[in-house]
Amino acid sequence: MDLAANGVRALSFGGGEPLEYPPMFELLDALRGVVPRTLTTNGLPLERGSVFERLVRAAPEKVHVSIHAPENLREVARVVDQVLALRQAGLRSGVNFLVRGGHLDEATRAAAYLYHACITPEQITFLPMRGSPLAHENVTPKELAAVAQSAKFASMTCLRGCEKSRRFASVAADKTVAWCSYTVTRAPLAAPSYAALVAALAGRVAPSQETDERADALGDELGLRPCSEESLVVRRSPRRLPILPRGI
Repeated sequence: MDLAANGVRALSFGGGEPLEYPPMFELLDALRGVVPRTLTTNGLPLERGSVFERLVRAAPEKVHVSIHAPENLREVARVVDQVLALRQAGLRSGVNFLVRGGHLDEATRAAAYLYHACITPEQITFLPMRGSPLAHENVTPKELAAVAQSAKFASMTCLRGCEKSRRFASVAADKTVAWCSYTVTRAPLAAPSYAALVAALAGRVAPSQETDERADALGDELGLRPCSEESLVVRRSPRRLPILPRGI
């Protein structure tokens, strides 16, 4: 509520898995009409009980379902079905699509599968593997563009390199903050308030009355190091995406 009152334009709930958080729907309901709410899920909870119906009733402004293994046909097909079902239920929906080196051909075919299902590039956020200790898993902007098969595609703002964001801040479940969800260095959040968030991002423990310009100048004190090897899940064994019908 305090973030919204101070001009924050949207709140995005991710994880982990936000639909495993018991008060999630209560939180979405309380913020309805206060600030735009987006949510990213792996989609698995949507197959349990009344979770899908409860999410539809909560009506977040956008829901993205993640594909972590585009080489896994079952996962790709499930996510496509869920995104289309959310769209049919009246929610704006899309896909967070993880791309790892070593699986570029499978990822390209999985992206074609999404396009064939009428999920457009505008609805997909392509996320490159970054900072993996296995150098072949890291993906370049050029490789990501080839997987997307589109002159224009959506990706992270740090596609070319990690840097402080002017549009985004991450608050983790352990009450720490950073400029990026995958930034290694994080700072403690002293209180659940806008002032405390600005102070933490500026490298200060307690909020003060300094201007946003001063806080921005101090922001580099928090420091940024490249995404760590723990940032994204590394699959233990590769799985192949079978050739799909109709030439996809």
